[in-house]
Amino acid sequence: MPDLTTTFNFVLEIGGVEMASFRKCSGVESETETIEYKEATKEGKMIIRKVPGAMKWSDITLERRIDASKALWEWRKQVEDGDVDKARRDGSIVIKDSMHKEVARWNFERGWVSKWTGAELDAGANDVATEKVTITHEGLHRG
Repeated sequence: MPDLTTTFNFVLEIGGVEMASFRKCSGVESETETIEYKEATKEGKMIIRKVPGAMKWSDITLERRIDASKALWEWRKQVEDGDVDKARRDGSIVIKDSMHKEVARWNFERGWVSKWTGAELDAGANDVATEKVTITHEGLHRG
């Protein structure tokens, strides 16, 4: 019986090295802008044509439980320190099955952390402390 793919077993790889596992991920999207223009037919009827424009990709947002690792914070710090070119990295969002074997992969190009959000601290809450990062990139491809 094939293993059912779950949506909660995924990791972030940077340069082929597993950086962290995550509980939430959004923005794994690719879109082609649509350009509309008006055109008259031979009969004089006005129609609207639609052609593909530029490709664009959504920012990837990842959320995970805070632990002792500072890797995501340090990646963001490179941007804060003004070294965006050094912070740009190729990476992947990888879904794994229950046996930790790769099921699917999306590779992004020249990604950098454009936003880091720490936990909401509330002593009266029962929530797990999480951190969230937004990765801005220049391309996304299914591997």
